[in-house]
Amino acid sequence: MAVDIIVLATSLVIILAGAELFTNGIEWVGHKLEFAEGAVGSVLAAVGTAMPETLVPLVAILAPVSAGQGHEIGVGAILGAPFMLSTLAMFVTGAGVLIFTLRGRRTPLMWVDRQTLWRDVTFFLGMYPVAVLTVFLPPNLELVKHLVSGALLIVYGYYVYLHFREKRDVGDGELPRRLHVARRHPVPKLRVASFQVILGLAAILAGANFFVEAVRNVSLAVGLPATVLALVIAPIATELPEKFNSVIWVRHRKDTLALGNITGAMVFQSAIPTAVGIAFTEWNFTVADPRVFLSAGIAIVSTVVIFAAMMLRGKLNGYMLLVGGVFYAGYLYFLLR
Repeated sequence: MAVDIIVLATSLVIILAGAELFTNGIEWVGHKLEFAEGAVGSVLAAVGTAMPETLVPLVAILAPVSAGQGHEIGVGAILGAPFMLSTLAMFVTGAGVLIFTLRGRRTPLMWVDRQTLWRDVTFFLGMYPVAVLTVFLPPNLELVKHLVSGALLIVYGYYVYLHFREKRDVGDGELPRRLHVARRHPVPKLRVASFQVILGLAAILAGANFFVEAVRNVSLAVGLPATVLALVIAPIATELPEKFNSVIWVRHRKDTLALGNITGAMVFQSAIPTAVGIAFTEWNFTVADPRVFLSAGIAIVSTVVIFAAMMLRGKLNGYMLLVGGVFYAGYLYFLLR
């Protein structure tokens, strides 16, 4: 197990280096294409870094050998991603804000585009509860489940359209930091920035693959059940490391990008993988432990608590994001006791 722990640490370094390349490159791509900040954070960055976690349930559900336990693992991974994003990822980002505050790099107050984040939250809270509630439908209403699955895809397409329809704000005119692969050129070409995005994403994927294998070996060594492996370990291994992008962005006080990276991934995970789960699994309490579906309720409540404060008070700070860690720890205690 000592070797696996070394692999964990090494893969985390690779992921962090990839995240630095990716965030820097994706900012330049968005700048060159004149995309709004919300589109860069909530769509480009969120979808790009959500891909590894998305592949886990898709392979488990759609692969020919994935019958039985494969569907159980797939459903657990589908539900685990929004749960982790709305709780642990929020906590990590909030902790990053406060750490950089203590180091004098910023303040606890987060300067965010409330309209962009509220749109993300609204779409998430509109789609995810509906998707989860379909587990209560009787077996003779399979057509309704397929209609819900199709509707999720259509609504997500509309969500992407809304983000890319926006023009870049006047305040977004500030140039991003120098591109890491082209330090001598203050304004790099689009193809150079795109190459860095691909390079960063490749490093993240490579590091995540090693991370997944090492986490799996450690979890098996300590005897964790398959349900916990799918719900908890898979999202932590495949998506949480990539959300270090958000920590990098809050270090540079680009808070809309940081939170959009998380909330955009929440919308994506509540639509695309969930639609596959509804359409291609039984999607009811027989396919997985009922406690797994409770994580969806925790994700929804955590999201409401964190962002209701933003809308009511008109501002958001790093302390509020720490609430997600409380929900995460509370659910794990319930699951493992």
